[in-house]
Parts: sequence; structure tokens; C-alpha cells
Amino acid sequence: MTALHILGLMSGTSLDGLDMALCRFYKENGAWRYEVLASACEDYPAALKNKLSQLPAAGGEELARAHAEYGLYLGQAINRFRKTNSLRIDLVSSHGHTVFHQPENGFTFQLGSGAAIAATCGIDTICDFRTTDVALGGQGAPLVPVGDELLFGDYDYCLNIGGIANISYHENGKRVAFDVCPANIVLNGLSELLGKPYDDCGRFAQAGKTDKKLLEKLDALDYYHTAPPKSIGREWVDAVVFPLLRSSGLSVHDQLRTFTEHIAAQIMRSCIHPVIKKGMLVTGGGAFNTFLVDRLNAGKPELHIAAGKPETVKFKEAIIFAFLGLLRHQHEPNALSSVTGASRNSIGGCIYSGK
Repeated sequence: MTALHILGLMSGTSLDGLDMALCRFYKENGAWRYEVLASACEDYPAALKNKLSQLPAAGGEELARAHAEYGLYLGQAINRFRKTNSLRIDLVSSHGHTVFHQPENGFTFQLGSGAAIAATCGIDTICDFRTTDVALGGQGAPLVPVGDELLFGDYDYCLNIGGIANISYHENGKRVAFDVCPANIVLNGLSELLGKPYDDCGRFAQAGKTDKKLLEKLDALDYYHTAPPKSIGREWVDAVVFPLLRSSGLSVHDQLRTFTEHIAAQIMRSCIHPVIKKGMLVTGGGAFNTFLVDRLNAGKPELHIAAGKPETVKFKEAIIFAFLGLLRHQHEPNALSSVTGASRNSIGGCIYSGK
């Protein structure tokens, strides 16, 4: 196969911006390999960030307009990326921005019209990766474990700490993965109450105290006692987690400290291998939260937490969504039923021509 240059786009639930990673994919000795040719993170303008956060309560007409407008924004972001990086792009692979995720009700919705993206940048675009899996009875998430298995299989665990923390590992001949717990979606929301978009290195949390009562209530939530496959949508976080925090009466610093301890505890609880040989790869914005990582190291030093290349740590999900686009282009499965609970593996993604 001729090596393809694919631009992966990722917008996470934490609303911290648009990640873009242009990757070259090729096969070597039968195994997939990748090279990041260029990458960028574009912060969302305040007005767009506010609009995205309000969309779950929007009416149908407003949602349809936002779908087209956000697709236009993504296409324009790609054009800005190309001006800075004069490199060939064969294909765009866009995750979109999750507005609704309710697989138990048979639907999920990622904002960002693929037609608008393709028309604006003039490049064939793949998007809407989750809906086929949901239609097959799956969670539609997480999808990243396909890339964990084929690109990062050298680790015992792959942990991504984004808006939602998710983990994947190999067990009994198959890939197992699930959303562990909310992470930056909560930490960022609390940090904004202190006038900052995120808790830099976990300093706010470190200044707080752990509240045992709140921690017990968080750890007792039904989600954590449900077996995989399972996934978390923002709806659940808004309806269940934030009310618990608000009703605690604690200072924001103490809420941050308690929730950071909660994240660490749930991650450690998810690591079931009795023997860890190759360590854990930690990526996503939470990998830069040194206090959270320190709590993980203190609680379970045998995890041998590994820091990947900076571009991998920061852009792993954009890299993997570029890879999912490659698999869709090659007509190969990019959603694993062992992970999502669907009736079968599937090839997800809609293709829009940019030419």
C-alpha cells in the first residue's frame, strides 16, 4: 500500500480546543507504523466554546445550523493548518464534537458536517465514526482501542486522560476497553470557577484537602460497579457528578483534590493485570497534570507509567482518529465489538468527496 498522509481532527468533551495531527501511515513487516509530520492545537474562541457548551439544550433548527457552521469552522481550520504546513494531505479524518452520547437510547451525535468540511478544504473527508456501532447495539465508544492494539501494542495498558479517562488492554486474546471516569471535563469545570481554564499541573488540587464523605459518594456511583462494555456521556456527568460536587458544600480546592483522588482511584481499580511487564502509556491533557500522575504512581508504582513522545502524549487521539480514517479507507474494521459490545465488528465512518 502506498503510504497515506491523513489529517486527524479531535475535539474532546473538555472543550479545550481542536487537535490536528497530520500522520503518514505505512506497513513494515506486516505491522502498522506511523509518523507525525505536523501537528497543531487551535484554542476555541470564547464565543465558540460557549456555543458548544450550550448545544445539548438547543432546539433542532439551532443544532442543524451549528452542525453546518462547525463543519465550516473545521474546514477553515484545515486551510489555516495547510498555510502553516505546506504538506500533502490525502484525507481528512474528523471525530467531530460530541453533543449527545446516549447509546442506551440508540443514538450518539458528533457535531461537524463532513460535507461542509470537504467543501471548504477540498479534501475527501471521513466523519461520523460512532453511529454504525451504536446501530449494531454497541456503545459507540471507546474507538481509540483499535489504534492502541495496532499502533501501541507494546504497552500493557493504554490510558488516555482527556475529558473522559479511558483505558484499554489485551486480555484473553482480545482488546478490552472502557471509559473509566470523568476527568478533565470536571477538573476544568471546577478550575474555571477559580478563573483558570484548567488546573495547571494539579496545583489547585494539591492545595486542597480530600473529603472522605464526597470521595465515598463518588466511588459508590452505579457506573463504577457496572461491567464493561460501558461509556460515559457528558449528560451523565452534568446530571450526576456535578450535582454531587455542588451539594458537598466544599471549597473548590477541596472539590478538586477529592475528584483528583477519585480519578486516580478509579484508574487503579481498572488495572486488573497481576503482572505488569511493559508498563502503562498515559496520554491526553491529564498526562500533564503532574499531581494526578504522582497520585497514580504513589498508589500503584508497579504500573511503570511511561511518558511517550510529547506529540504522542498531546495528540494521541487525533493520531488514532487519523488511523481510524485509514482503516475506513481500506475497508477494514475500525470498531471492535469486544470493546463496544456491538453484535459484530464494523467499519464506521461516512465519506464526503472534496473534489
